[in-house]
Amino acid sequence: MVMLTLSGIEKVFPNGTAALRGVDLTLVPGRVHGLLGANGAGKSTLIKILAGATAPSAGTIILGDRPCRFASPRDAKAAGVATIFQHIPLVPTLSAFENIVLDERGWRRGGDRRRIAALVATLRDPFPLDALVTDLPIGARQMVTIAQALASGADVVVMDEPTASLAGHERIAVYDTVRRLAAEGRAVLFVSHFIDEIVALTDDVTVLRDGRVVLEARTTDLTEGLIAEAIAGRAVAVLERPAQPRRRGRPLLTAHGLTSPGRLAPTDLTLHEGEILGLAGMLGSGRSELLHAIFGADRAAGGEVVLDGKPVGRWPDEAVAAGIALVPEDRDTQGYAPQLGIAANIALPQTGRLLIDHAAEARAAAAAIVRLGIKATDGDALPVELSGGNAQKVVIAKWLRPATRVLLLDEPTAGIDIGARTDILRLIRDLADEGLAVILASSEFSELVAVADRILVLRDGHVVATADPATCDEAGLIVLAGGGRPALENAA
Repeated sequence: MVMLTLSGIEKVFPNGTAALRGVDLTLVPGRVHGLLGANGAGKSTLIKILAGATAPSAGTIILGDRPCRFASPRDAKAAGVATIFQHIPLVPTLSAFENIVLDERGWRRGGDRRRIAALVATLRDPFPLDALVTDLPIGARQMVTIAQALASGADVVVMDEPTASLAGHERIAVYDTVRRLAAEGRAVLFVSHFIDEIVALTDDVTVLRDGRVVLEARTTDLTEGLIAEAIAGRAVAVLERPAQPRRRGRPLLTAHGLTSPGRLAPTDLTLHEGEILGLAGMLGSGRSELLHAIFGADRAAGGEVVLDGKPVGRWPDEAVAAGIALVPEDRDTQGYAPQLGIAANIALPQTGRLLIDHAAEARAAAAAIVRLGIKATDGDALPVELSGGNAQKVVIAKWLRPATRVLLLDEPTAGIDIGARTDILRLIRDLADEGLAVILASSEFSELVAVADRILVLRDGHVVATADPATCDEAGLIVLAGGGRPALENAA
């Protein structure tokens, strides 16, 4: 018996972007179906279609034996399709019970409380019903969303990266729940970046790449290596690795016991002059947390950072004064000031001076526009009006000053076109050749293989491997980051 069938699903956005190109997917009751793919493969769009948050441009959805179309999330839930999103959409000021019944009309506190209490008991009571969501740990919040989905009577449960932000013991609770849902006859679509949990948990696997299904098989017929190859696919080499390794200089920055409670285990690292140190890992692995701990942006972080023999204070302004710069992942809200032009944004690290040299700012902006190939009329142009790639170049240009000795880059090529991506990667390589020390965190493992001199692989807040990009490939990094055991020659 088939619970849900997607046939020929396409999605083309108004700007012409084709996110899905004829996707077929079949969900069967009593089975867990794994869905994987790299960033931009189309997973999120497919999930939104199933959730009723967006409509497909073409194709059919058959639930049971009848075609259907969801005009809203309420329609999808009423039809028996519940979606548990990666970013937990709960109301923090309400109790767990109130969140679970929030979407139900005319609920009765007494009868519904008994019903919900019985449901939560089947999940082994992972949270008190009256606890405020804001007081619950992240794992318990995820279980609240699962209870919310089950309370709606869903036959199809879609789980979007439900374990990405969870610790090991919290993941085990989710795994047990997923198995129980399938055993009760529900169809589960389980979306994850972690290959090992897909292999251990699912019955069937579908891999998307560039909006198309490139692999569909029984999990028992696959290996972690085959799944990794399918995800990596065409393995677009943005840049070819240099034939000769870069000659790195003396140790410049050392970190001792950097940690952030629940997010980053105690971590040591050494960074050399002229070195590009890559950070590879899936969502929630601790890449960003490590960068924020080095930069002093995480107030809960502990440990010590030493730059050129001198301890660095644990505030961002002290890090900047010492010569450490951070290009954050979210450039639109953290990377630049949208109300300021290019010249003013580039000058931001020097604000606070009594006298502002506007002519010098204009010259610096003009030089950056030429050097980085920023497509803008002049230094007065607003970054918010530029393409993503050009806006990112402005954010990087802000830190290209003589005082910067260490550049921390968090997903610097996310959401930009291939041309701008290549420009930025070449720039990173050129900066390292000039002696700048760089730490590059990226979920695009092909980029790390192309430009990094050494790669730390993180998972669950721990450094689990050190890889030599001269001897490993993208698929090998995917296996390492996903919890697998690659061939020994891929690890260094």
